[in-house]
Amino acid sequence: MNQETTPAKLQSQPKLMIGLGWYSIIACVVSAVTVLIADFVVPDHDWIADTISDLAAGDYEFIVDIGIYALSSALIATALLAAHVHMDGWRWSIAIVGLAILGLIVFLIGARNEYGDNDSEGVVIHVYLVYVLGFLMAAVPALMAQGAGRAGRGYQRMLIAIAVVWVFSAPVFFFLPTGFDGIYERYLALITFAMILTLARLFIKRGQALDGR
Repeated sequence: MNQETTPAKLQSQPKLMIGLGWYSIIACVVSAVTVLIADFVVPDHDWIADTISDLAAGDYEFIVDIGIYALSSALIATALLAAHVHMDGWRWSIAIVGLAILGLIVFLIGARNEYGDNDSEGVVIHVYLVYVLGFLMAAVPALMAQGAGRAGRGYQRMLIAIAVVWVFSAPVFFFLPTGFDGIYERYLALITFAMILTLARLFIKRGQALDGR
């Protein structure tokens, strides 16, 4: 006996786009605020010389861990948005996977606690995670720039600028005197926030347009 089947309704969901976009923005704010709080709470901490990783070890590690997990969730939410609103070909698809991996890497960095405490037990993977993160932070905005340009040239230019600034900035971290590690790591974090906020704004604006606002 033949049964009629109703095809799935294929369309963008503007409220999902707006909601996830704002979630990504709020998660970035939470991540930044937790670092600022820890800067004041952790005793004998020098935010210019000491890295965020130093804050994420010791009695007050839970404060920065919250921020690390918030940043991880912002990256994953952005990946979900990019998958929901596919704006390009294979480049965009690779970038979606890259965003998801970035979210996983940030989560693992927070969960493994291999930083700031001279941990050497077992297999220490922190440095390898950092290398992959560094590569993806350059590749993802570069891969998404062309597709984002369909929503506005400003998005394309911004993502290209983020990729270029990251490529020239990130390697410097490994050659800096230890007295400036902390402030420079915070500068790199701002570049990450810039990528997420740029994409979040794109998807929010697109969702609002589809929602008739």
